[in-house]
Amino acid sequence: MRRYRQLSQEERYSIAALGESRKTNSEIARSIGRPACTVLRERRRNRCNSDGAYRAAVAQSYSTARRWRERIGFRHTPKQWELVVGLLEQDWSPEQISNSLHLEGSLEISHQTIYKFVLNDRRDGGTLFKHLRCSPKLRRKRHNSPDSRGILPGKRHISERPAVVETRNELGHWEGDTVMGSDLHHGLLTMVERKSGLAIIKKLESRTTAAVTGAALSALKEHKASTITFDNGTEFHGYKLLEERFPVKCYFATPYHSWERGSNENLNGLIRQYFPKGTSMRHVTQADCDRVAVKLNSRPRKRHCFKTPQYVYDHDAQNCTSTLNLTGLLYYGALPLLKSLSDIPTI
Repeated sequence: MRRYRQLSQEERYSIAALGESRKTNSEIARSIGRPACTVLRERRRNRCNSDGAYRAAVAQSYSTARRWRERIGFRHTPKQWELVVGLLEQDWSPEQISNSLHLEGSLEISHQTIYKFVLNDRRDGGTLFKHLRCSPKLRRKRHNSPDSRGILPGKRHISERPAVVETRNELGHWEGDTVMGSDLHHGLLTMVERKSGLAIIKKLESRTTAAVTGAALSALKEHKASTITFDNGTEFHGYKLLEERFPVKCYFATPYHSWERGSNENLNGLIRQYFPKGTSMRHVTQADCDRVAVKLNSRPRKRHCFKTPQYVYDHDAQNCTSTLNLTGLLYYGALPLLKSLSDIPTI
């Protein structure tokens, strides 16, 4: 009896390429030397949630994630876990524990395994999670059930996005998301330009498709945009109106893959300094949002050699209305921003 062998990444790319050439499952199977049922199962199981198409990169990520989730049990001894627990109780992070023990040569354990151990301990009533800086969310296995959330025919998946977007060498490629207040009604539309890091913040009176689309239209009137990569939420399902009004193409990240929009997630974290979680945004005005955006856009960034996002954006857009002093702070006219930025209200 032959042992089953997992499909490789190269085989998945072959399946995707042959599928685009209108080859049948049997023809693809003969080409890569696999049974037809294997190809059929692969194309069904690992197709994109967003539009049902089969893409090799997405299929590989699904397969890798599935194998990681399906690992059950722990392979370490009680004495080894006693060592890990002792370090957790000293408020070490799982990553610090994993790498320190590796450097000492005393134990090989991944930080993901430690996080999983902490989650199980929490489910059993333990308190190890209190020693972490951010308590991990309790996760629920979904096995192979299809995820229908955020599905809209015709949505472009992030894997279809031009390669130049990933390089951050070209101005005009944006990411978008929403940040909600405690009432889950009032919130913010946040957008960030990938090359410069320039931020746009628009107040939302509701988290509806109409409200979000209106805010995005307002943002695009003020700035150049070639592409926008949105979160997969249904509030962005009015994207076709943006494409009709402006020369922009919209793409959507994979559900629950926040790292695919890393710039936007980082921006949201910075915004929470001014609008903390658990607070209502009912009384937040657009003027408040603009002041926070100006403050973030005038903050020097290490990746820009301590130039500001506003300077980089203006310089690349050849529409420079600002000057840069030696410390990297933006000045408009002769007045420094420092005084006006100190007026931002505490929410």
